[in-house]
Amino acid sequence: MRLPLPFALLFLFLLQPGVFAQSNTSAALQNYNNGRDMESRNRMFEANYFYSQAVKICTDDVSRNAANTDTYTILAWSLRRQMKYQDAITWGDRGLRLYPDEYRIVETMGEAYFYLADYDNSLRYMQRYVNAVPRGDRTSVAYFFIGEIYRLSKQFYHADVAYSTAVKLENGLALWWYRLGTVREAAGDFSQAVNAYEQAVKINPSYKEANDGLARSRKQTG
Repeated sequence: MRLPLPFALLFLFLLQPGVFAQSNTSAALQNYNNGRDMESRNRMFEANYFYSQAVKICTDDVSRNAANTDTYTILAWSLRRQMKYQDAITWGDRGLRLYPDEYRIVETMGEAYFYLADYDNSLRYMQRYVNAVPRGDRTSVAYFFIGEIYRLSKQFYHADVAYSTAVKLENGLALWWYRLGTVREAAGDFSQAVNAYEQAVKINPSYKEANDGLARSRKQTG
């Protein structure tokens, strides 16, 4: 018996791969979060196991045409945590072709390019992220990386602006205050360097480099 045309089309549609395929992003995210937990305890062997599981789940979803925006995001996150930076960029780029407004991937690609020492592309992605998501979960981190890029290129004024924005958004990290102190000291702004170093030492009194920078800058202002 021949099916009426609308039913025949529906039947063909249901035969297509991936139709009604269920994404496993919740399982992938759980594995990723487990990996972050293990990493925070310096248990990298276990962390890499969980990251690998997250990657496997996500790539399986891609192969089954069940991937969504979270799939590509978790995949990029996991590969970045495993320091597989080029893979993170490759999958991130695939994700952004499908979901160009997925700014979680944008920020992750900025980090991956940074660790590959491709600072031009890193800066491009980080600036894209902060412009699009000025109060995002990773905005402070993005500004810190922007500061790092400008510091490494000895553009100390721009680095100061970026680091200052980072510590304004998240003021409890001694390293960030220390970096701010270093670029102010390098620019000859010693009184402001003292302020930044003092904040770093306040957070971490045993921070030797911050204490040394504070002593140097105080001498310059005395």
